[in-house]
Amino acid sequence: MDLELAGRVILVTGGSEGLGAALVRTLAAEGARVAFCARRSHALDRLADEVTKAGADQADVLPVVADVTSVADLEQFTELAVGRWGRIDGLVNNAGRSAAGMFTAQTDEVWDADVELKVYSAIRLIRLVLPQLRAAGGGSIVNTLAVAAKAPGAGSMPTSVSRAAGLALTKALSKELGRDGIRVNAVLIGLLESRQWERRATELGVSTSELYTDLGQNSGIPLGRVGAAQDFADLAAFLLSPRAAYLTGAGINLDGGLSPVH
Repeated sequence: MDLELAGRVILVTGGSEGLGAALVRTLAAEGARVAFCARRSHALDRLADEVTKAGADQADVLPVVADVTSVADLEQFTELAVGRWGRIDGLVNNAGRSAAGMFTAQTDEVWDADVELKVYSAIRLIRLVLPQLRAAGGGSIVNTLAVAAKAPGAGSMPTSVSRAAGLALTKALSKELGRDGIRVNAVLIGLLESRQWERRATELGVSTSELYTDLGQNSGIPLGRVGAAQDFADLAAFLLSPRAAYLTGAGINLDGGLSPVH
């Protein structure tokens, strides 16, 4: 299926590794022009070099060092993309990290940092790209969330609360922006391959493949495996594409059937 992404300009936060990097590779392979940001320049440059060696035009790949909690960095990220390509057609708010524990263990500082990273950064960047999406005649916004947004459990705070806010933002924006031709959807991930789990495997002294096998077999996932980063990339690329033209306001579980709420 041709996703009709060739020449479209897509911004991806948290794009240097894991799910974001898989999406950058996929979008570049589809012919999109991709601006992606993260805090570490060497990881960004490594990925940019990888996708250009795989066949992407160097002019269609824009790595940007940015901290999404910085308003100035978000403004520069947006301005650099518009300065190079003159438009924006899509945005993926993917930056985030796992921060979960029991309610009584979370201080105000932990709550503030989580909401700043996962909620305010998305709000600010959406605000920045909206004029460009409207000028382009429409576009697509995809927010990366977690299944805990729909089915929070004990020990899941503050992440589950921040992600629930992200889901509410997704659904409310889809109602406001639909008439502008701007679609807003969310991907709610379950257990997927990521740098977080790679670090966990190192802490446990086991191989990453051993950890993924254990998680897949013992976490109650009906499909019996941990999801691949490419599973996320394929779904997000579809949501960004014109082939998903009648899909908005959706929070799609990508969890192998794990969550009891759909």
